[in-house]
Amino acid sequence: MIPGAKYKRNNKCSFTVWAPQAKSVKLQLTKAGKERIISLERTEGGYWYKEVPDIDPGSLYFYRLDDSIQRADPASYFQPKGVHGPSEIIDHKFSWKDKDWSRIPLKGMVIYELHVGTFTKEGTFDGIIKRLKGLKQLGVNALELMPVAQFPGERNWGYDGVFPYAVQNSYGGPKGLKRLIDACHCNGFAVILDVVYNHLGPEGNYLRDFGPYFTDKYKTPWGQALNFDGPYSDQVRDFFFENALYWFREYHIDALRLDALHSIYDASAKHFIKELAERVENFSKVSGRKYYLIGESDLNDVRLITSRSKGGYGLDAQWCDDFHHSLHALITGEQSGYYEDFGTIDDLAKAYKEAFVYSWNYSKYRKRHHGSNSKRLPAERFVVCIQNHDQIGNRMLGERLSNLVSFEALKLAAGAVILSPYIPMLFMGEEYAEESPFQYFISHTEQGLIQAVRKGRMEEFKSFRWRVQCPDPQAVRTFKSSKLGWQERNRGQHRILLNFYRELIALRKGIPDFTDSTNIRVRSLSTERILLWHRRVTNRQIQCVMNFSEAEQKLRLYAPQKGWTKTLDSANRKWKGPGPQLPTTIGGKHEVTVPPLSLAVFERKEAYKKQKASLKKARAKPSREKVYAGTDSHI
Repeated sequence: MIPGAKYKRNNKCSFTVWAPQAKSVKLQLTKAGKERIISLERTEGGYWYKEVPDIDPGSLYFYRLDDSIQRADPASYFQPKGVHGPSEIIDHKFSWKDKDWSRIPLKGMVIYELHVGTFTKEGTFDGIIKRLKGLKQLGVNALELMPVAQFPGERNWGYDGVFPYAVQNSYGGPKGLKRLIDACHCNGFAVILDVVYNHLGPEGNYLRDFGPYFTDKYKTPWGQALNFDGPYSDQVRDFFFENALYWFREYHIDALRLDALHSIYDASAKHFIKELAERVENFSKVSGRKYYLIGESDLNDVRLITSRSKGGYGLDAQWCDDFHHSLHALITGEQSGYYEDFGTIDDLAKAYKEAFVYSWNYSKYRKRHHGSNSKRLPAERFVVCIQNHDQIGNRMLGERLSNLVSFEALKLAAGAVILSPYIPMLFMGEEYAEESPFQYFISHTEQGLIQAVRKGRMEEFKSFRWRVQCPDPQAVRTFKSSKLGWQERNRGQHRILLNFYRELIALRKGIPDFTDSTNIRVRSLSTERILLWHRRVTNRQIQCVMNFSEAEQKLRLYAPQKGWTKTLDSANRKWKGPGPQLPTTIGGKHEVTVPPLSLAVFERKEAYKKQKASLKKARAKPSREKVYAGTDSHI
C-alpha cells in the first residue's frame, strides 16, 4: 500500500500508515483550533487505513499509537513546525507549465550539484530560480539538489533527514520545490534529487515507534541499519520504493542520486537496490518517460551498473570516486587518507580509459585488494568531478580546490573533468573559483547529540593528519561562512575562470555523443606527467595534451595528416595564462613545448570518406614516435 495522507480534492483524505505491532491507531486532527480523534482500521500486512470526510488541506495531524504515543506521520508530506511537530495535509495539485519538457538523456547531462541552503543568500528553492539564467549561460543542463527531506532545524547538509517524503520547511516546502522544478524544466534543466535510503538521522527519527524499520543485525556509520532483509522487511522496502516513485510522480524529478549504497545491507536473494531499479524501470514504462537512478558507492563494484540480464542491479550510472581521487592527488600532491592510493599520471590515465583505477588490485589505504573491472562498461555509466559536497565538506576546514592549487591548475582540472568521456559534474561555485569554504553544519537541539557530532568530526580526520582546529558544526557562523559569494563571479580572475568553464562546456556539448568511449585512445608519460588522448567523433578528430607537471615539457608530436587546428589552450593570455607555446596548427613532425599545468585541444575535420581512408592507412603504418597526435590506432 502507498503510505501517507492522500487528499482527494473533494474534502476527503485517506490515511494509510504501517504499524504492525500496534493494537490501535488513532488520527488526531487539528483545524482552526478544533480537534478530532478518529480511529483507523487494521488491514492486511500491518497497515491501518481510514478515509476521512470534511477535511481541508492545511489541517495538522498526529497518529496516536495504543493511546500512549503521539507521533507525526512517517510518510508525512510536510512538517511545517519541524521534525518534532505535527504533519500537514497538503493538496499535491499544481499548475505545471512543463508539459513541453523534452527531457535530457543522462549521457547528455552536464550536472551542477548544489546545496539549497547555501547556494543563495535566501537559502530557498525560490532563491535558486533567480540564478537559473546564470547557470544556463554557464552551459550546465542538470541541477542536482542535495537532500531536501525534512531534517532537524534549518542548517544541515540533508543527510540527517528523518521524514523521507516531506520537503524541508525552511527551504520552501512542497510548493517551493515544485516551483523550482517547473522553472528548471521550462528553462531546459533536468533535476536530480539526492535521496538517502541507507539510514535516517538521529534527531526526530520516530519510525521505530511504528514498526521494525531498523535492525540490529547490521551497523552503519550512522547507527542502526534499515531492515531490508529481516522479518517485516517487505513493508520497509515498499516504504522506500514508493518514496522513489513519489518524487517522480508528484514532483516531476528526472533522476535520483542514491546516497552511500555501500551502507545498504541486504542478504536477500533480490537486493534492495536491484528491486528498486526494477520498480523504477516499470514506472518508466507505464509513464512513457525514462527516469534515472544514479548510485554512490565506494566499493568500485560494477554490479551496481551492470544490467540485470547480466546479473547486475541495473542502475543507470554511478559516481566514480577513483576519477576524483586520481585527479585531486595529482594536482594537489596530497597523500593522506584515501589519497595515499593515488597521485601518478598513470592513475589518471587508467581512470580515463576504464573509470575504476582499483579493479581488484591492492589498496595501501584499505590494506587489501579492492574494486572490480569496469573496462567494458560505457562511459555514460559514470559521473565524474573534481569537487563535490563530500570531497570539499569532508575536509576539516571545508577548503575548495581554489584554496589549494594555483589558477593554472584550476583550469587544467576543469578541462580534465569536462573533456573526459564521462558525465561531468560541477559543485556550486567551482566555475568561478568560489573561495568561501563548504563546511559541515548542523542545527540539532539535543546537547548530547551535538557533542557526539563534534567528537565524530575530530575522529574522522585522524588519518588525514590535518593539524588544525575543526570548525564547530553547530555554530551558525559555520553555516553562514559556507554561503556562496555570488558577487565574485564577475570580478578579475573569477570571471576569467567562469568564461573558461563556459568554453569547455560549449566544446563538449558541440560534439555529438561525447560519452561514446569506443573511439578514445589514452596515453600517459610518467616522467613528464603528460596525459594525451585522441578520439574520433563523426567527421572530426579531437586530441588533447595535458601537462600536470609544474615545469614545461618538450615533446615530439607527429600528425601524418594536415589540418589540425588548436581550438583551446589554457595557457593563452585570454585565460590569464603565461602565454601559448604550442603551435596553432600541426601536421607532420613537431618539436613542441607544453607550458606547465596546461592543456590544449586540437581538432581536425574531414569528409566521412576521407576519414575512413585515413584511418585505414594509419592502421597499416604504425608509428613509433614518442607522442602521436593523429589517428587512434597509434596512441
